[in-house]
Amino acid sequence: MARRRRRLVVGSQRFVWSVGHAHDGADSPDGGRRRTGCRETVRLWREDAPGHLAVVFEAGADAFPHSGAVRRPDAQCLNLNEPGIVRALLDEALAHGWQAAAPGRAQLDGWALFDAVVGRHAGRGDDVGTDPRPV
Repeated sequence: MARRRRRLVVGSQRFVWSVGHAHDGADSPDGGRRRTGCRETVRLWREDAPGHLAVVFEAGADAFPHSGAVRRPDAQCLNLNEPGIVRALLDEALAHGWQAAAPGRAQLDGWALFDAVVGRHAGRGDDVGTDPRPV
């Protein structure tokens, strides 16, 4: 299934983003395949730049990804389909040194950004927006 690509407008810059859920597979003793780990991934890139970013939320003992959202045992949750949450992820990625203009692919651990994203999103009242034109 194709991932839906959406635009995020930040000032004069336009970013494209998508959210995906994936599972790892492993061979099982009966010769079939079984699902092992799962993860949510937010992919971001600026329209006019070569850099791509993947913010990955891996499942773990204290981490629960679920198709479009991630939740911790303390019940804090991020809806990765919300433009405001994606904007906060983008801001944190930039604060951690991601450069959209640099070629190549970068990956960040989404759980390491979780608390800062919650804080950024809670206090936001700025220019978060989407561009309605199809990507």
